This record gives sequence, C-alpha cells and structure tokens, in this order.
Amino acid sequence: MALPFTTVRDLLRFGISRFNEAGLSFGHGSTNAYDEAAYLILHTLHLPLDTLDPFLDARLLDHEIDAIMKVIERRARERIPAAYITQEAWMHGRRFYVDERVIVPRSFIGELLQDGLQPYVADPDHVTRVLELCTGSGCLAIFAVQAFENADVDAVDISTDALAVARRNVDDYGLGERVSLHEGDLYAPLSPARCEVIVTNPPYVNAKAMQALPEEYKHEPELALAGGADGMDVVRRIVREAGKWLTEDGVLVVEIGNERPNVEAALGGLDLVWLSTSAGDDNVFLIQAADLPA
Repeated sequence: MALPFTTVRDLLRFGISRFNEAGLSFGHGSTNAYDEAAYLILHTLHLPLDTLDPFLDARLLDHEIDAIMKVIERRARERIPAAYITQEAWMHGRRFYVDERVIVPRSFIGELLQDGLQPYVADPDHVTRVLELCTGSGCLAIFAVQAFENADVDAVDISTDALAVARRNVDDYGLGERVSLHEGDLYAPLSPARCEVIVTNPPYVNAKAMQALPEEYKHEPELALAGGADGMDVVRRIVREAGKWLTEDGVLVVEIGNERPNVEAALGGLDLVWLSTSAGDDNVFLIQAADLPA
C-alpha cells in the first residue's frame, strides 16, 4: 500500500514523530528530532545540508520516498547514530568520514583550536610540533594543522581500525606530509622529541556511566569511551608522562566530558585551568608544562 507522503515536509513531519515515538537519544551531531530528521532527509536526497526551506514542498519520486523511509526506520529501530548511517560527521563546517571503527567526532577541543588555544599559546605561529593522543578519526589532528600553520602533528591511537579512518581523513584533506599517524599505547610509539602542544580526547567515561549509556553510544567502540572505574585510567597516564614531551612553555589540553569531579579527585594538587566552551566550563582542562608532575 502506498504511503500518503508526497513532499519533503511530509517526510520531515513523519521522521520527527517516528524519532520521538522511538525515544531516541541525540548528541552525535544533532540535539533534537527535528534537526536529525532534516539532516537525514537532505543527505539522502543529496541536497545542501543547510538549505531546507526551498525544498519543503517539493514532490518526491517514489524511490526517493522509499530511500528516506528506510533511513528513518533504520535510525529508529536500530538506534544507530546518524553519522554511521551517512558515514560523515561535521565539525565547524568541516566534513569527516566516520564509521563504526571510531566514535563520532564531537570534541569541544575543536572549537578551542579555532583560536589557536590563545591566550595559553602566546603565538600560534611559533608552534612547530603538536601531539594528539587517542586521535580516533583524526579530526583534531587536522584542526591542529590548520590552527598552527608552522607545525607538524603526531597523532597516536592504539586501534588499527581507528587509524585507518584517520588516514582516510588526513588524505582527504591532503595533509599527509604534516600529520604522522602512529599505532600504539599513548606515548609508546613516539621518538623522543618535545612539542609545544598536546591535545587529547581520551576514554574518560566511568564504569557506572558506561552502564547507563543510551543505545546510540553503545554502537561506538567501547575502547574509545571506557575509562575504568572512575573514568581516569587513561587520563592519569597521559598527565603523568606529559612533562617528558612538552617544551618548557608547552600546554596539555584534555577533554573529560562530565567527569570534572573525578578529574579533580584523581589529579588533586595540580593547577588545572578549566576552559570555556559552548558546553560550559567543565568539559576541558589545560595544564601548563611547569605545573605537571616532575
């Protein structure tokens, strides 16, 4: 039986209703059912993602309606993040390839890199080397190259699969000569050298929070999310060793989501600077090299 849908407006209304009915969780690029439905419809129709209104009353072909319905139902029934369905994620106007081998990129460090981490990095033009730990899809390494025009970036991940995705993104942006990808456990695969900036969005979700994650997040690699009992297993190691890799005036920037209380309990006594982002002042901290453990 033919569905009573003919226009983009019809499918948009249905998608919103279907997502709300299914009780979906958002946070992988969209924050609500309207934006998610609009994105999936526009992507499926190969239309500009920022231009919905002119197409709302466009009459759709049967095969277009069928394709959109399949996408809406897959999102609602399987609760797969939209980014895995479209195999793309957007951050600050830049597109990145993603699939289930990496978490969907959504780091607040990306917005901090837009200003070259100023004022904590006095002159972005003087930065010659950046290290990114737990690179995943490679998006922060790419942002770092664009923020620090005279810097090369070393990006590390323990996952072979994640590095394959990162390689694709680095190559898509033509940055293979400036971004070096390394497979290994944090600092282990690196040759001794000093850098002015270390950035990282490591696994930081505590064990209790892992158990309560919405289904959408359970499609992401657990390795990239789970941070142990208090979420700080990897964070502690990063902070403990960072001083060996930073210049005297270098900075370490770490994203920790909603784990500020656990960070302060684990790193008590260190001079942490909490950075302001669009999510507030509790998601990213910075430590100056001089304040790191000896």
